[in-house]
Amino acid sequence: MFQSPQGVQLTYIPSDFQPNLNEEATLQILSQPEKYRKEFDELVYNFNVSLLYHVANRMNLPDSLKRRLEPEYRKHHEYLQNLYFSDFVALKDTTAVMYENWYSDNANQAVQVFNEVAGKYTCFFVTQIMATLLKATDGRLMAKGKNVDNPCGIALSEGLRPMVDRLQTRAAIMDFSASRGMLKDKVRQGIAELATYELRSRLGLDKTLSYKIFGFSISETDIRVEAISVIKSGFKLDQAFDVTFSPKKGIVYVTLPQPTILSHEVYPRVDKLDVGFLAGISGEEMNKNFNELRRQFRQDALDNEHVLDKAKARADTVMQLMLGPVVKSMGRKYKLELRYREQIQGMPAEETNRRETSPATRNKEFIPQ
Repeated sequence: MFQSPQGVQLTYIPSDFQPNLNEEATLQILSQPEKYRKEFDELVYNFNVSLLYHVANRMNLPDSLKRRLEPEYRKHHEYLQNLYFSDFVALKDTTAVMYENWYSDNANQAVQVFNEVAGKYTCFFVTQIMATLLKATDGRLMAKGKNVDNPCGIALSEGLRPMVDRLQTRAAIMDFSASRGMLKDKVRQGIAELATYELRSRLGLDKTLSYKIFGFSISETDIRVEAISVIKSGFKLDQAFDVTFSPKKGIVYVTLPQPTILSHEVYPRVDKLDVGFLAGISGEEMNKNFNELRRQFRQDALDNEHVLDKAKARADTVMQLMLGPVVKSMGRKYKLELRYREQIQGMPAEETNRRETSPATRNKEFIPQ
């Protein structure tokens, strides 16, 4: 009772971080996380486990403790993978793949977002697991050796940061190839969409670019760009569209995918381009400003105008107009109800049976709910 808490003594040794990730596949997953959700979760698992092993190697932990790293991490992975995914999707505009590719910024932006999300949770789980394995009282670690740092610092500076740098180098190549490839392609695609809400807005972007020598600005270029944006939100019906009903409840269910931005047209206009005598402006800088303006339009539409929520409200009205009379013809007790794919955890047995015996769905491919 009267002894002071004992710290854990460690001797650090050099070690190279080996995440063993396929860079091209990783960038494809990060660029379209909703399409590759399973692969995204596996990416988070493999990368985090690799980080833990690197920290353990640097801290020169015995093999008996290293064998416990992965089982300890599994206790945290289920909620971590959901946190990573939800934060990543919230920060990255996952409906703008085509636009980002055109401006050569899709893969690079995905890497930046992953760096931000991983940096948010890495210290937590690394410190938590290491403290559990080492039984460190109050998290006290006494260490000696080369490049001594706490587990969090090792994971961020020697693991996450170098991997992000490698991915960004590869992302620049992929973005360039994707952007140039779009110039050669004529895409013909059949689509099934229900556009339920349209937003038109106008924004401006005013920037000053400086040309500096030894930190002193000697010339400036002023750019003022104004643009009109037309955003349509709604539903991609080729992803999920189904009609089922429950005779017991008297409800006809129309299942739709979650709403998304179906199209976004931006029409920019350069109102001012005052070029200084030394500060020239490159095409890359102009494209960067145009893309920044487009991002502001989309972010404003999602955060302030709530275009996806308005698409849901409009969809209910449209479906009631289209299918309401059909449902009423089945009987007065029947009513129409909309639901969305991610909201369905499981269907009642009677509804499942109804699907299986329905001639209209007997030959359709079943989309897991």
